[in-house]
Amino acid sequence: MDPGTPPVNPLTAARPDLDLGDLDRKLGVEVLEASAERLVARMPVATNTQSYGLLHGGASAALAEATGSWAAVLHAGPGRGAVGVELSITHHRSAREGSLTAVATPLYRGRTMATYAVAIADEQGRAVCSARMTCYLTGPAAP
Repeated sequence: MDPGTPPVNPLTAARPDLDLGDLDRKLGVEVLEASAERLVARMPVATNTQSYGLLHGGASAALAEATGSWAAVLHAGPGRGAVGVELSITHHRSAREGSLTAVATPLYRGRTMATYAVAIADEQGRAVCSARMTCYLTGPAAP
């Protein structure tokens, strides 16, 4: 790859009409792998902390919602979208440095709804939080 060429975003490679949103960019989210079966994203802790210097729980929730939603929209297919209808998240531990990796895998994938489990871990592989994201699939339904 030419050093002047930006890296390919796996999300956009999987579906050209998708890209990071403004909040995702502000949080420093980077998509590493993108499919309806497994979506992996990374986010730094450093710029996403609360007053005490710990990882902000809202940043973890935003990462979980983004990864689950992107996986759901990839499941929905071309011409369709996904909107979040439920996010449940449990915080297991915090972090002060490094980065987090979120992995979204399907729990249920139907014609109008999709639910994903999202596991978020620190660089040592320790569980930081676990989430469940449910999306309503929009647009023309597949025949």
